[in-house]
Amino acid sequence: MSPAKTGSWPVTVIPGTPEPDALRTILALLDAAEDADGNPPFSEQTLVELKAAQADGRSVLTLLTHAPEETSGKNAEGADLAGVAVVVLNGGEGVLEIAVHPTYRNEGVGTMLVDKLVEVRGLQGIKAWSHGDHEAAADLAASYGYRAIRDLWRMRLVRQAPPTEPAPAITPQLPDGVHLRTFVPGKDEAGWLAANAAAFAHHPEQGSMTFSDLQARMAEAWFDPAGFFLAVNGDDEILGFHWTKVHPARAGQAAIGEVYVVGVTPAAQGMGLGRTLTSQGIEYLHQRGLHAIMLYVDADNEAAVALYRRLGFTKWDSDVMYGPVSPA
Repeated sequence: MSPAKTGSWPVTVIPGTPEPDALRTILALLDAAEDADGNPPFSEQTLVELKAAQADGRSVLTLLTHAPEETSGKNAEGADLAGVAVVVLNGGEGVLEIAVHPTYRNEGVGTMLVDKLVEVRGLQGIKAWSHGDHEAAADLAASYGYRAIRDLWRMRLVRQAPPTEPAPAITPQLPDGVHLRTFVPGKDEAGWLAANAAAFAHHPEQGSMTFSDLQARMAEAWFDPAGFFLAVNGDDEILGFHWTKVHPARAGQAAIGEVYVVGVTPAAQGMGLGRTLTSQGIEYLHQRGLHAIMLYVDADNEAAVALYRRLGFTKWDSDVMYGPVSPA
C-alpha cells in the first residue's frame, strides 16, 4: 500500500512538556534518528527542557505527527510517531529543532510540522538548528526564507593505535598559586556557575546556564565528577575548568569522549589555563581507554579553532543554525 499523503497526517500541539508515555516515544524516535545519521537530532539543552517537569507553553512547545494506520500499523494506537518538533522559548525568542523518523523521511513531515508551528505561533523570533547540516534541512529552511547564520563545528581527535602500555601522567604546567582539583557535588555548584557565566558572558547558550540546568546534567548517567577539572587559586576560587563527557557506544559506533566545555574567567586570561585544562581532560579521557575525542566550537572562534588544531583536532562535521533573512 502506498504511503498516505502527509497532508492528512494529524499534528498534535503540546504546550509544555509531554506526558511520560509521549516522552518515551519521542526519545525512541530521537534514538532512531541518531542511529541513522550519526548525529543527535536535538541539542542537549532542548532535551533538558523537554524533560523538565516545570516547563510550560511559555518555555517549550512540542509538535508531534503520527503516520496513519494504513501507513504504519505498528503500535497499539495504530500509528507510529513520524516526526517531532520542539521549540525552546525564552521570552520572544525561540530555537526550533525537528527530528523525522528514518522510516518516514522524504514524505514532507518536516514541512508539515513547520506549517503547524506557523499556524499556532508563527516564526517571529525563531531560529532553527540542523545537526549535521543535512541537505533536506537546508532546503526546508530556504523554503521559509531562512539562511545559515551560525556554523558550529564538531572537531575530532583520534589516536591511530591503542598504546601498548599506559602513558605516564601529565604534570600540569600551572602558574604559582594555582592548582587543579576535581568538581565536588554539593560544594562547587554556585562557584562554577559564576565562573561559567563570566567565562561565557557573550555565548548564546553556555553563558546562560542556570542551577536547574546544571542539576539536570548532573542527574544524567554520563555525569562523572572525576572528569570535571577545576583550576583554583589559593582561596579556592575557580579560575578555569574543563568538564569532560563520555558518550557510550551505540549502533556500531565506539564510545567517544568529549571536551564538553572548557572555560577561563576573564580575570585568569593569559595564564595558559585553557591549554593546560584542555590537555588534562584529553589525557583523562585517553586514560579511560577512549581513542576518539570530539568537541564543539564555533567556526568563527579563530583562537579556539587554532588551539584545537595544535592539539591535533580536525573538523569532523558541523551543525548549522538558520535564521530569517533580514529585509534589505
